[in-house]
Amino acid sequence: MSDAVVTPHPPAALNRSPFISAGDVWGGLAAMMVAFPSAIAFGVVIFTAASPSLAGAGALAGIVGAAALGLVAPLVGRNRGFITAPCAPAAAVMSGLAAELAQNGHTPISRILSVLALTALLSGVFQITYGLLRVGRLIKFIPYQVVNGYMSGVAVIIAATQLPKFLGIPGGTKLSQALVEPHLWRWQGMAVGTVTIVAMVVAPKLTKIVPGAIIGLAAGIASYFAIAAARPELQSLDGNSFVIGPIRTSGSLADVFMFRLHALGSISGADVAMIIGPALTLSVLLSIDTLKTGVVLDALTHGRHNSNRELVAQGVANVASFMSGGVPGSGTMGPTLVNVTSGGRSMWSSVIEGALVLFGFLAFGRLMAWVPIGALAGILLVIAWRMFDFKMFRLLTMPGARLDFVVIAAVVVVAEAVGLIQAAVAGVVLASVIFIRNQIRASVVVRKADLRQMRSNRRRSEEEIRLLDAHGGEGLFVQLRGDLFFGTTDQLYVELEKDLAERRFILFDLRRIESMDYTAAHLLTQMQERLAERGGQLLFSGMPSRMPSRQDINDYLAELGVVTAAAQTVFETRDSAIEWMEEKILAAAGWVAVESKPPLELREIPVMSGLDEQALADLETAVQRHSYSAGDKIFGIGDGGDTIFLVRSGRVHILLPLPGGKRHHLATMCRGDFFGEMSFLDRRTRSAEAEAATKTELFILSRAAFDAVIPRNVKLATSVYEQLAHAIATRLRTTDAELRSLEVR
Repeated sequence: MSDAVVTPHPPAALNRSPFISAGDVWGGLAAMMVAFPSAIAFGVVIFTAASPSLAGAGALAGIVGAAALGLVAPLVGRNRGFITAPCAPAAAVMSGLAAELAQNGHTPISRILSVLALTALLSGVFQITYGLLRVGRLIKFIPYQVVNGYMSGVAVIIAATQLPKFLGIPGGTKLSQALVEPHLWRWQGMAVGTVTIVAMVVAPKLTKIVPGAIIGLAAGIASYFAIAAARPELQSLDGNSFVIGPIRTSGSLADVFMFRLHALGSISGADVAMIIGPALTLSVLLSIDTLKTGVVLDALTHGRHNSNRELVAQGVANVASFMSGGVPGSGTMGPTLVNVTSGGRSMWSSVIEGALVLFGFLAFGRLMAWVPIGALAGILLVIAWRMFDFKMFRLLTMPGARLDFVVIAAVVVVAEAVGLIQAAVAGVVLASVIFIRNQIRASVVVRKADLRQMRSNRRRSEEEIRLLDAHGGEGLFVQLRGDLFFGTTDQLYVELEKDLAERRFILFDLRRIESMDYTAAHLLTQMQERLAERGGQLLFSGMPSRMPSRQDINDYLAELGVVTAAAQTVFETRDSAIEWMEEKILAAAGWVAVESKPPLELREIPVMSGLDEQALADLETAVQRHSYSAGDKIFGIGDGGDTIFLVRSGRVHILLPLPGGKRHHLATMCRGDFFGEMSFLDRRTRSAEAEAATKTELFILSRAAFDAVIPRNVKLATSVYEQLAHAIATRLRTTDAELRSLEVR
């Protein structure tokens, strides 16, 4: 919003030393020079919205607010680098409320000021509450389109209130009327405002030492006195509407404090009900402004601010500003960046900024009466121009972003035509509708394939493969992603409606699901019932249990009765679920499970095919026979060993342990298969686990026993290694196909 001194390299991380450095002094001084004129301008904006005669009181409130905010916020927040001062969002909300109260013409000025003060107080209380409830991070989740529209809307509101002052139009004249009646314009105010704007815009190109706002204000004051030299009526403060006028103070700080308390006592319940909305809006805007500044500050200093503590500090500072008679504010971007880039390294630079504001008022308070209204209007018009995001219009040239432009534009229009709180509601609602629309348009189905297109990792015989090719269409695998909620469930049902009428089994892989609501759970129940009517079943695998939403899908579906312990519907791995479907389909086709067949002899195991009788006889002396019951562990990951296992009968699961107690199913070894070949070949530790799935008979051949046989039959080693290499190559080709299927976009 204000000019910042830019350095070519970001400063080092903020110093945690308790001592004040020279950099802190220079940083605080530079920040004060940016915050001071802006604070005066914002105070004048707020108070003159109630009455043009309150310009001096507004300037005083802006200065007192800048001092109170600057002194209190860093002492409470302890977040180094933040400069808290009156800001544009506060000016927009407070001036809008003041103008609304003044419109009926019957509300006393003292009552308007009391209502404004209570709004600032309640806003500070809200901010303290946000921090204590640790919702600092939640405020950051407000859609950026809404924040962008907020700030642009505030810019429009400020510009609309300052244009009449820039044109020198008498108080009470509407902007729409003034723009079409040039005879109301007064060239003196326009000249001062124009000089201020030009100086503020050109200043950064000439010097980085003095902030543009200070140069602009000085130029505006100089131009006013140049005009006053030829116009004697401008040389007096009495009845002079071109300047702020006398800044009068009455009583001590204690008197102001007692006046505030007395004003609070006169507030009625109707007043409180009226200001709840503006106070809530103000607290959210100030919090967003502060947290946005904190994010930029962290990037610049490579640090990390405590957002919740900073919200408490901002709230306490705004309460202190209320008690001392000042206007509210936030952690502002311009003064903060100036502070850090000018050498401010600790919270003391922020305290120094507040103290220098107070010193500046005490030293030059009388001279402030001569600050031209046109100069302040010029400063605020430049700030409004810089706040307005003109880049939003680029979104119109981007087909995918035009709806985002609609949200931003809607917030700006509603903010100007109705109010900021209504703009907030409209923006959030529109952003939510667009989000739901995008979710609905994006399919939750990643891929879909039946068992003719994808298979389990279980090794199948040629007869089993033939039957699965013929009947695999009875089982369907569906991988889902994203959020299953009321906006996506209808689309999912439409995509699977034909499958529900034709398939016996449907497997949902939920590993990429982020959340699920009751509507989605009800849809799954309907699908389950439709499949059950034809003797089918709905299956699940990859149940998420540690999602960002902390929702445990398995427990949620169990509580709703979608999955039950009695029916086998939930599988730990996708592969085990596919294998279960294959078994059901094969059984229905009349296939007899291999578990019912007798154990194989060594010569019948495929990897040993091609060996002559002598080689087989030599191997018979080296192998051992071993039986395992279902569930027995054959070896575990990290176990030593150099043995290869040949399956005579039964089934063995090869599993890879995962975090959280889960396991990934790598393969199922059946009658005639082998496993453990990696350790047999390289003699390193096991890289997976092997577990008997059924009663299993194995041949066990150790590398040591095999090496002992080789001298008696040299051709044996060549034949066995050749068979192993061929089998491993076949498995690798299968693995390649599986990886390609996983990479489907």
